[in-house]
Amino acid sequence: GFPLVLRPSYVLGGRAMEIVRETDSLERYLREAVNVSGKSPLLLDRYLTEADEVDVDAICDGKDVWVAGVMQHIEEAGVHSGDSACALPPYSLTEAMIAELKRQTCAMALAIGVRGLMNVQFAIKGETIYVLEVNPRASRTVPFVSKAIGEPVAKIAAKVMAGTPLSDFNLAVPNPSHVSVKEAVMPFARFPGVDPILGPEMRSTGEVMGTDISFEGAFAKAELGAGIKLPRTGKVFISLREGDKAAMIEPARVLVMLGFEILATAGTAETFEDAHVPVTRVNKVFEGRPHIVDFVKNGDVQLIFNTTEGRQSHLDSYSIRRTALEMKIPCYTTASAARAAIDSIRRIDEGALEPKALQSYFQ
Repeated sequence: GFPLVLRPSYVLGGRAMEIVRETDSLERYLREAVNVSGKSPLLLDRYLTEADEVDVDAICDGKDVWVAGVMQHIEEAGVHSGDSACALPPYSLTEAMIAELKRQTCAMALAIGVRGLMNVQFAIKGETIYVLEVNPRASRTVPFVSKAIGEPVAKIAAKVMAGTPLSDFNLAVPNPSHVSVKEAVMPFARFPGVDPILGPEMRSTGEVMGTDISFEGAFAKAELGAGIKLPRTGKVFISLREGDKAAMIEPARVLVMLGFEILATAGTAETFEDAHVPVTRVNKVFEGRPHIVDFVKNGDVQLIFNTTEGRQSHLDSYSIRRTALEMKIPCYTTASAARAAIDSIRRIDEGALEPKALQSYFQ
């Protein structure tokens, strides 16, 4: 059944991975994937819609396991972990769920026989936990975890691999009183014609980190570090896939309360109108001028939330995302990231962007 995650063999960074939702897309992919896979097998996975993804980094010496960090992704599962923003500690998981993730991580580390670092990627759908992959090595998250918890994780792991037991390090269970957010830095502006929508193929070329006493403040700082300046006033364009519309009603109310004017295409506008959220309708590109891309080019839009589903929907809204990129307008392509951005805009007015030395969080 659909949707499916398609993955060629022997690729790194999610190269040529794709989520397909209909037979036409599957047939197109099968024609094109031969260039990547050759005669090697193609892996088909079931795709979990609207699932939370979690990264866990741990060190095992064969007898004991120390969990260094549990990171909740802000974008839902399906966006490559290297492209997704994430928060440490998790910003919406329950203590019971975090404890269960740690328990499963420790059990797998001991069963596999890892000596040194291990990274686990989980997906959570409702109360069910799925293991996406287990990597017996350092992950790209290790430098972020080290700064977030104040421990030299890679150095400890190297000594464990050389034979030093974990008990020699007197490590406490990390319990930071602050929140750290990792945000990916994208190279889209350097490549004309590239669609900045996020998916299972990794495209980021770096990452930044924001730290604050609140998740919203940390996210706002991380966005600023990545070159994304969240607006405080103006017009917000919102165009949503069907599954995101209901969940974005309350965030849209918050935007109105903050003084923003909302623009939306017909389907999204109808949802907001039914919920009594003030909204101005604008044309899609194929509906004729003036359409939304005209508004963006004229500087009449300060923030964009555009979520899509299916190949045709991606193609129809490509010009919106590309124009936003050229005009340096913040554009979020997942509902979860959109909600995080809206919450962060609220916190900016409360002083969330006040700078503070990293060391001060560990005093």
